Amino acid sequence: MQQLSISIRKLSALVLGVALTLGVAPVQAQNLFAPAIRINDSVVTAYELDQRARMLAVLNAPGNPETLARQQLIDDRLRLQAAEDAGIVPSTEEVLDGMSEFAGRANLTRDEFIQALEANGVAAQTFRDFVRAGLSWRLLVQARFTSRINLSEDEIDRALGASGGSSVRVLLSEIIMPAPPPQADAVRERAERISQITSEAAFSAEARRFSATATRGAGGRLPWQNLEDLPPVLRPLVLALAPGEVTDPIPIPNAIALFQLRDIEETGFTSPTYAAIEYAAYYMPGGRSETTLAQARVLASRVDRCDDLYGVAQGQPEEVLERQALPPSEIPTDIAFELSKLDPGEVSTALTRSNGQTLVFLMLCGRTAEINEDVDRDQFALGLRNQRLASLAESYLAQLRADARIIEQ
Repeated sequence: MQQLSISIRKLSALVLGVALTLGVAPVQAQNLFAPAIRINDSVVTAYELDQRARMLAVLNAPGNPETLARQQLIDDRLRLQAAEDAGIVPSTEEVLDGMSEFAGRANLTRDEFIQALEANGVAAQTFRDFVRAGLSWRLLVQARFTSRINLSEDEIDRALGASGGSSVRVLLSEIIMPAPPPQADAVRERAERISQITSEAAFSAEARRFSATATRGAGGRLPWQNLEDLPPVLRPLVLALAPGEVTDPIPIPNAIALFQLRDIEETGFTSPTYAAIEYAAYYMPGGRSETTLAQARVLASRVDRCDDLYGVAQGQPEEVLERQALPPSEIPTDIAFELSKLDPGEVSTALTRSNGQTLVFLMLCGRTAEINEDVDRDQFALGLRNQRLASLAESYLAQLRADARIIEQ
């Protein structure tokens, strides 16, 4: 069993993290089978929350297991509902194969993996439900979006140029509009309208009026950035633009983002790719209120590196400070984009969590570069398609969340 425990911990890096949401109470021991969350016509019980939290703890998933379990199970219900509405229901054999595939990543058989979970109080059904939701979503995403991803040879060449012997730099403008649930529909309609803009002046005017970032006063204009510094899900979207064009609206936590390409160039300098990016997020109650933003400015003047935040968070609940070192592909898109603007020790206060009630004091700790290797064109194209598919899936899930009726008991 000790060997099983060691193997199962290897899966921790394979479990997808979600954005940390503050203020969620632990699952109570009593009334375990009573509804804890209602998602449209489905329910999540306290027992399910407890079981998913136990499984995440066994897998060493980053973040608070109770908080993560709550968000994952809400998303799983939305994924299953969308898949069932599309007539997609994985067979028993497909689910069992998925369980075997997941267990195999830790060099365990399905039965060995279940045995290790049960030894830690996690029922086999909890693992089965986890896999079934993920498999249903994967099949739905493939059926819904694969036909929409058509890469030209020029697009592949341009993307290869960003990872090969030269570097691609882009000149972007941004608009990030807060979209709390009561305003979500109106903000989405506005974002759809802005996405049709092809004029830099018109886009900048919208940024000055609606954007919540520090670039608002400059009409959303950002300086030149290396493509490799952008979040992986954003790179193919930017490469698909011609100068003046705007991305489709990109849902991010509590907001919608749009980016306009102003210019693009290839340089002789090869920018590094990164194996990991380390950052710290200190969560401050009050959202973007004047008081909280003033506190954040004072804090920014007092801290020079991520280690300083441990002293700031001393005596507060553990979840107020999150420090991560993740591959770029595993960093939430909104956080990754803010980090792309920063040098080590610099801070962003553009993001919020908890429906805008919590300000994210985000600091870049450092970047770990990796050496570029020769790229197989077919594999690279497959990776580019998968990036676009993941971006579409992320946007679709965000839309499902925004449209859902979610009631927490």
